[in-house]
This record gives sequence, structure tokens and C-alpha cells, in this order.
Amino acid sequence: MIGWLMQRMAPGGFVWLTLNELRLAMLAYQRKDWQAALAYVFLILWTLIGIVIALAMRGVPIDGGPFTRAIVLLVSAWLFTLMVTQAIVTSQRTLYEAGDLDLLFSAPLPPRTVIAAKLAGITGSILLTYAVILLPIVLPMALLGHAELLGAVALLVALALFGACSGLAITLALARVAGPRAARTVGQIAAALSGGAAFLTVQIYNNRNRDEGGIDLLFQQIERTGLVDSGPGAWPGQAALGDPIAILLLFGGAALVFAFTAWAMQTLFLSSYRAGGMRLSGRTRPATGRIARHFRTGLFATIFAKEWRLLARDPALTFQILLRLVYLAPIFLIGMQSDGAIPLAPSFAFVSVIVAGQVASSLAWLAAAAEDSPDLISAAPVTKDDVDNAKLLAALAMSAPVVLLLPIVIAFETIPGALVTIAITALAGWLTGYLEVSNATPAPRSTFQRRSQGSFVMAIFNFVISGFLGAVAGVAVYFL
Repeated sequence: MIGWLMQRMAPGGFVWLTLNELRLAMLAYQRKDWQAALAYVFLILWTLIGIVIALAMRGVPIDGGPFTRAIVLLVSAWLFTLMVTQAIVTSQRTLYEAGDLDLLFSAPLPPRTVIAAKLAGITGSILLTYAVILLPIVLPMALLGHAELLGAVALLVALALFGACSGLAITLALARVAGPRAARTVGQIAAALSGGAAFLTVQIYNNRNRDEGGIDLLFQQIERTGLVDSGPGAWPGQAALGDPIAILLLFGGAALVFAFTAWAMQTLFLSSYRAGGMRLSGRTRPATGRIARHFRTGLFATIFAKEWRLLARDPALTFQILLRLVYLAPIFLIGMQSDGAIPLAPSFAFVSVIVAGQVASSLAWLAAAAEDSPDLISAAPVTKDDVDNAKLLAALAMSAPVVLLLPIVIAFETIPGALVTIAITALAGWLTGYLEVSNATPAPRSTFQRRSQGSFVMAIFNFVISGFLGAVAGVAVYFL
């Protein structure tokens, strides 16, 4: 469909470049035939569910009062944080990993058009992600009696525009303040924090009052402050229910922000990209005697140090680990505040083993498969087992700070249970990591953008192993 549209547009124009960005974004998430077929089946089923909901709601009026506006406001805020996260990650890839900007900026095209198309591509990829989730529910309801819900489509587009502009602005600001190299890592940290912000907010409200849910407390807080009665706080709810003034304010404001971002950040984008293409290590320094500290004696120490440095320098890996830490934080707080009335330790032991299996397998897969010089290692006078063991231990060492959090919480309730959890957690990490290392197919590190490129069958095996050992850990801790 996109290719058909591109053939009918002027090559090099804004629309043509935007469609090309969308095409590249869709190719990045291309799956195997059976996976694509399964995705279409789920989409059809999701649409059928939307039709059933629309038929059930036909003739039932939708209340546009403060409660409904509060729901829309919270959902919009949550979606906005997720969109900003996706925009940060996408703009990081555009700045530091995509290889087409040199060609585009050297072509006889206005740089402003290139930047606007890139920004529109980021917006479009964000919009497609959430449109697939929301529109199969919203559109049937709008077509079967609730036409006012078409305003939700305009609200979704406005949120995508705001999110894309915010994510790109954060990326460029980080590159300008902290430098290109630091911007990669700091940008992933910012993405992890923004992605978990809504989840953490609800959990904080949950910890305030155990008798009421965090969502209920948020609704009450919003209603007491009158945030959704009028003004900007009420606009998302009003726009979602078809208020033309609210739609004009939000959609028009988002379009103005998009235009201003494309105009104002032309110089910032160019300077950040040129900095990203430069040597990120700074000026070359003369070798000194301290260079010896970068070398190790022995195969194991050398491989371990090399893999540790590569894993520690990987911004996407930083994002992955920090996002897990963000979502583990509420569990950690609940365990610290538990009065012992409810046996939380077995559940924490189960979760600890599951997390260990997932994190360790991800890191081990990356260490073993993302290898830029597999031929050199294969030709070296060393055994494959020694290399694999060093890679596996480096991955386990990197995952240790994450997987030790929950055993620390368990120790407040039962020290023997914490020790058992650590032992089984280590076993789960070693088994899942060993499977990944033993069956990984090496490829250049630059080709690895997503964890989903690993073997689907291996992921199932790892989950089964983690689940079984997690159940064993939970039962063992329960009887301790």
C-alpha cells in the first residue's frame, strides 16, 4: 500500500519522504510469514471484539461528566508517556544508527523538508502502533451509534504529534548538553523513566492506601482539584467525545508544535547528527604506560573484560535493564513495607527467578550472537566452550544487580528463603543463558536492534525453565 502511494508522489517531496520513513519503520518490525499471519488473526479477533462492544453499547448514552473526562485524561497522560518513550528510542536510532541521513543531506533537497519528513515518520510510526490497539474498538462504536467518538481519532493524532516532538526535543537536548555518546545512554534512561512514570504513579497511590486502589485515589484527587471541570485538563475528554472546540485546540496546537519543531530544530538536528557521525571518543591521546590496564592475562579474563565493556556500553541494553528496574521498584517497596500478615516471600521468589531467566537469557544471547569477529574467534587456538563460558559469566555478572533486588526483600522475612532464592535464581540464569550461548548464531553487533530477533522456540524453552524453577523456589520459600 505504501509502495503504491509512493509511486504516485513526486520523488523527494515531503509526502514521498514521509511515506518512505513509514515503509522503513514497518520493515524494521517485519516478521516471518507465520508470525505476520498470527498478527492478522489477532487483529481480526480484536476488531470482532470491538464490534461486539459497539453492538452492546448501541443506544446507551456515554456520560461526558467529570468521571469520564478524568478517565480520558489519565489514559491520555499514560499514552503520552509511552509515545515519548517510543519517540526517544526512534530518534536515537535516526541520529546514531540510520545510514541514510548523509545521502539525504547531500541530495538537492531542502534540509527542512528532510527534517520534517523524519519527524513525520516518527509521528506516523507512533500513531500506527497505538491505532492498531485503539481504533478496532473506537471505530465500530463510532460507526454504530456513537459518532462523537470520532473525536478520539483526532485526540490520538494530537498525542502522537506532541509525543514525537517531545521525544525528539529530549534527544537533541541531551546530545547538546551531554554529548553524542552520553546522549545515547542518557536518552535510554530517560525513555525508561518516562515509560514507567504512569505505572509508578499508580503504585505510589496504591501504597498510600491499601483499602482503595491507586486508580480510584487518582480519580478522587482529580475530581477534588477540579482539573477536568474546564481548561486544558478537560480538553482531552471533551475532544474524545467530539467537542469541536476542544478538537480544534488540541489538534491545532499539536500541528503548530510540529511545525515549530520542524523549523526551530533544523540547526540542532544537523549539529547533533554531525556530532553523532564523528568519532565519539574525543581527541586522540598518546599512548602511555596506563594502556596496559586494558589488557588481561589469560583467555577467560580477556573475553570476560571484552564482553563486560561491550554490554556496559550498549544503550539499548541500558534501557532494557532500567525498564525492568522501574517496574520492579513498586514490588521492592511493597516487600519493604509488608507487615508479615501476607506471605509475600514465595511470590517474590517466583518473580525473582522469572526475571533472572529473562534478563540473563537476553544478555547471554546478545553476548554470544552479537559478535563482530566470529571468524577470528573460531580460528583462534582456543576451545569454543572456554569462550562461551566467559561470555555467559559476563552476562550473569551484568544481570546480577537486577536479579538480587527481590532476594534482598525476601531476606527481611526469611533469610534461609533468601539464600534459597539466590541459589535457584542463579541456576535459572545459568541454564537459560547457557541455552542461548550454546545455540546462538554470531552476526555483526550493529544488526541487533531488538531482542525479538532471537529464536522464538528458544524463548519458549527459557520461559518454561524459568517458570518451573520459579515454582520450585516459591514452594521452597513457603515452607521455610
